[in-house]
Amino acid sequence: MGLEDAFSHFTRRDWQREPARGRIRLAVIGVGSFARQRALPAIADSTYCETSVLVARSPGRVSDVVEKYGANHVVSYDGFLAGDHVDAYDAIYIAAPNAFHGRYATTAAEYGKHVLCEKPLEITVDRARTVVDACADAGVTLMTAYRLQTEPTVRRTRELVREDVIGDVVQVHGGFSHPLLTDSGPDTWRLDPDIAGGGALVDLGIYPLNTIRFVLDSEPTGVYATTRSEDSPFANVDEHVAFQLDYETDVTASCTASFDAHASSALEFVGTEGMIDIESPFGGVVPQEMTIESGDMRMEYTGPRIDEVREEFDYFGYCVLTGTDPEPDGEDGVMDLRTVEAAYESAETGYRVDLE
Repeated sequence: MGLEDAFSHFTRRDWQREPARGRIRLAVIGVGSFARQRALPAIADSTYCETSVLVARSPGRVSDVVEKYGANHVVSYDGFLAGDHVDAYDAIYIAAPNAFHGRYATTAAEYGKHVLCEKPLEITVDRARTVVDACADAGVTLMTAYRLQTEPTVRRTRELVREDVIGDVVQVHGGFSHPLLTDSGPDTWRLDPDIAGGGALVDLGIYPLNTIRFVLDSEPTGVYATTRSEDSPFANVDEHVAFQLDYETDVTASCTASFDAHASSALEFVGTEGMIDIESPFGGVVPQEMTIESGDMRMEYTGPRIDEVREEFDYFGYCVLTGTDPEPDGEDGVMDLRTVEAAYESAETGYRVDLE
């Protein structure tokens, strides 16, 4: 691939290899702020998905959502587990807190329903493995909601790396910060380690962690991490985290994440012959701005803003309708949790932890 060809048909959905007909009816589990502000609008705009059931703690409190998005049924969490209106949906999307992912995913698998689960897949490797096994035994599609893998900028970056446009990748720099308390109060479940499974690393750092693995198509072989928590709301989880990853291809990645810093995200790949810099990759509705340097050439691209969440739902729907295995599958979620657990071990011991 020549650099001059890098931006040709930039927004193409290269994963869409054959026609798909129909729509997948989704039961959306968890009607919190992300579901209301991002997921439900994205489903409504998508080509291959629609919301048919809402699963909420208090069904009576989501009447505005029902009216806006036209869900046919609303059930409680217990009702979902008991199989209420099980014939009204084909798949579930889990937007509930992390520690409950496994319960809803395995229940859906028992009912023969496909599963799209927000990251992380669960809060430990063992619990995530249970989800993967349950879905495999039931023969249903399981996708971890790594939306970055479905949007054009990251997919084009992977192509450029594969084509050696920047030579051999040597270094990667990634970061994601967001002031959590600006949007949530100190009682948010994200500050409870038993429910969240961790802090800034689990909620934000997992974005560069997974995206780098995807672009490099390489697994980390070791991790060294440090965490820091300064203010009382963050006493039980990591407020800030820095981690360094080594890969089987001899690449080194340096990443940071923070719950208490100005909203910012960045991702840069530096190779022996050039570099790729992606502007604000982890924000959700991304600007599609990137800079590529290859030898003496430099190009900048700014395309139409893309809703990664809508791309994610269309990708999932397409995979279910066509019987395609999603790239961000359950194993993808397990691998990241394996690295997360090793990073927390490193932060606690002060030593690099090998990943076999």
